[in-house]
Amino acid sequence: MSSDNDPAELTIEDGRIVLKGRLDAKNAAAIWSRALKAAEKGSTLDASGVTYCDSSGAALFYELQKQRGAKIEGLPEDARGLLKPYADADFPKLGGGKEKHEPAATSIGRVAVAMAGDMREQLVFTGQATVALLHGLVNPRIVRWGDMWRTFETAGVNALVIVGMIGFLTGMIMAFQSTVPLQQFGVDIFVVNLVSLAMLRELGGIMTAIVLAGRSGSAFAAEIGTMKVNEEVNALTTMGLDPVRFLVVPKLMAAILVTPLLTIYANVIGIMGGLMVVMLFNHPWAAIYNQLVSAVTLHDIATGLIKSFFFGALVGGIGCLRGLQTKSGASAVGDSTTRAVVSGIFLIIAVDAIFAVVFWAIGF
Repeated sequence: MSSDNDPAELTIEDGRIVLKGRLDAKNAAAIWSRALKAAEKGSTLDASGVTYCDSSGAALFYELQKQRGAKIEGLPEDARGLLKPYADADFPKLGGGKEKHEPAATSIGRVAVAMAGDMREQLVFTGQATVALLHGLVNPRIVRWGDMWRTFETAGVNALVIVGMIGFLTGMIMAFQSTVPLQQFGVDIFVVNLVSLAMLRELGGIMTAIVLAGRSGSAFAAEIGTMKVNEEVNALTTMGLDPVRFLVVPKLMAAILVTPLLTIYANVIGIMGGLMVVMLFNHPWAAIYNQLVSAVTLHDIATGLIKSFFFGALVGGIGCLRGLQTKSGASAVGDSTTRAVVSGIFLIIAVDAIFAVVFWAIGF
């Protein structure tokens, strides 16, 4: 019977490496370097004197056998059982050959297949989320309104400061950059038109959506991704609960509601920032107000608000989808969060471009 303090011994007898004693984590680490130095390709390792072996000792045997090419004799039965998972695993050999590079066509095809699969998952998720959202609107009692209002607060109310700052600074920057060139023609009062129309039709909604994609979409992906890693999503499915209806619908509804409200807020703050700059160039408030009223129409306001509903759906949907796509592993949640932000911003820009073409085609 071996003692917990029984040390491991390594000796070389007639060209054979002899291991004796207890091979636990402490003792295996103590003789690891000596054993690797002593082992050569084709050398013989006598392990008949090993009295105890745990996974650390099995790892040492694997290193000597597979990586160094040593032949092990007299290995105890319990050590063989521990060594079997190492033998079945496909570990790369140390000092292997050059890494093989696949052809460019293969890499392009692999990326194309991955993108096609991701697009298919997005289409399937869009259908599931749309059906669940409509079902929730028809049957309000099944919607988790408490979760929806909490998401509305964290995604909307808590984002007022950052959205307001970005909108205000954007309006000021546009006004400063456009006032000087327009002054050369004596029409710098039209800065009011430029700032107001740019904020209402484009910048207010798209900047708000991008901020929400980086702030709230990533939070949705991280929250659901953590639940996926912890098997909580699988637990919901086991209990007969639809994860899309239970987790996605409240967040999606909150994002769709909060994005237009934040867009209106960003528009107002951005226009105020631009008007403040115009006032600095000695334009009376009455002239600025009249120019603003004559430049802005309900058509311009509606253009930005219509897009903001779709932007909100994109932010909430992509964030939840990336969370549900989270795989296992320590870095899985971080990968899902990154994918949610990147794909969310890309789709926001792409949808805005589509709206620009459609509005131009229909004369809206």
